[in-house]
Amino acid sequence: MRVLIDADACPVKDEIYRVAKRHGAGVTVVSNAWLRIPEDPSVERVVVSDGFDAADDWIAEHASTDSVVVTSDILLAGRCLEAGAAVLAPNGKPFTANSIGGAIATRALMADLRAGGEQLGGPPPFGKTDRSNFLQALDQVLVRLSRR
Repeated sequence: MRVLIDADACPVKDEIYRVAKRHGAGVTVVSNAWLRIPEDPSVERVVVSDGFDAADDWIAEHASTDSVVVTSDILLAGRCLEAGAAVLAPNGKPFTANSIGGAIATRALMADLRAGGEQLGGPPPFGKTDRSNFLQALDQVLVRLSRR
């Protein structure tokens, strides 16, 4: 089992390290710039070029049925689901085959509204409830993967 983190803007990296260690899962931290990671042989750092979608491409190429991908990127989530990976947003919301189509459509609609000059608010601030939901969701996914 391996947790792949789309790390550049991930607010739950420390939580991932703790939960993954408890389950014996490896962690790969993928980013466009060097990030500090724990000194632990089960945690790997991958720094990709700063090219457009370089981190996403690396993660999608390495996602598999025995991995969990943590990302807020809806298009990356779709690519990882196609590879058979479990995918979680940092707030604990799982991306699934049933939900990804609607999420992609909503993303496209919001992009069109922004392009038309609409002033839209961003997502709500990340809070303690989001962190708690994420911890619970990651634990459940890793338990499910370990039982395969």
